[in-house]
Amino acid sequence: MEKIIGLIDAPFTPMKANGDVNLEPIAEYAALLQRNGLKGVFINGSSGEGYMLTTDERKALAERWVSVAPEGFKVIVHVGSCCLRESQELARHAQEIGASAIGSMAPPFPKIGRIEELVKYIEAIASCAPALPFYYYHIPAFNGAFLPMLELLKAVDGRIPNFAGIKYTYESLYEYNQCRLYKDGKFDMLHGQDETILPSLAQGGIGGTTNYNGRELVGIIEAWKNGDLETAREKQNFSQAVINVICNYRGNIVGGKRIMKLIGFDMGPNRVPFRNMTDEEEQSMKKELEAIGFFERCNR
Repeated sequence: MEKIIGLIDAPFTPMKANGDVNLEPIAEYAALLQRNGLKGVFINGSSGEGYMLTTDERKALAERWVSVAPEGFKVIVHVGSCCLRESQELARHAQEIGASAIGSMAPPFPKIGRIEELVKYIEAIASCAPALPFYYYHIPAFNGAFLPMLELLKAVDGRIPNFAGIKYTYESLYEYNQCRLYKDGKFDMLHGQDETILPSLAQGGIGGTTNYNGRELVGIIEAWKNGDLETAREKQNFSQAVINVICNYRGNIVGGKRIMKLIGFDMGPNRVPFRNMTDEEEQSMKKELEAIGFFERCNR
């Protein structure tokens, strides 16, 4: 199964002022991301507020992204839901429209507490799109599924034919590396934490701050490949400085989405119960970003 090389973006869902999904900016959005070195998108995930969208909205977004994706630009569709049948429907739809792959995190309710429970959940979804690679989205801070990922790889190996790997959004670089080494790198391990991209440069990754800081994150990889560790470290430090700012404004889903407006690409509001930024907070965040030279280095 082909592995992903390079960075995949976790895009925001564009919305109109009234909260309706806005499909119009997506073609330009895809072009912006490709222009800044991103290799594809992982849509309808946490950055995209996927669990807060209806099934029809998620399908419409998937169809739009697939239809406008530049040649070679991957579209991975997150199909996770608290309703397994909805996940299965979204998986079948993703295969029908020609998506590159599908993925799912464990549901936030009911919480999954054993590896076998997780394997059965993944199996039930992956089997509905057998022609597409399936990625498990490991983000235990969101769903409480603090399970050993090496054990997951052992359990799915030979049981789920289209299991491709894991989007690993967790702090244990030791576990991440052990998964990478499993059977000489049999599975694709996509690093999902932008704060620690430099010490995890092994294959590919999926990030949320790549929406507006992709040039710098791609630059980390390029500098590392060229043996320029000093530049790679500087860019990693800068990316952490950007993350420090958005942490002051309710994180990437809220603060990051508003940064898109500041760089000329308004994604609209977040859905309730997210608390949208005020105009005063926006101006305060802008000043903090200006202080670290963000607007000279951001995506354009």
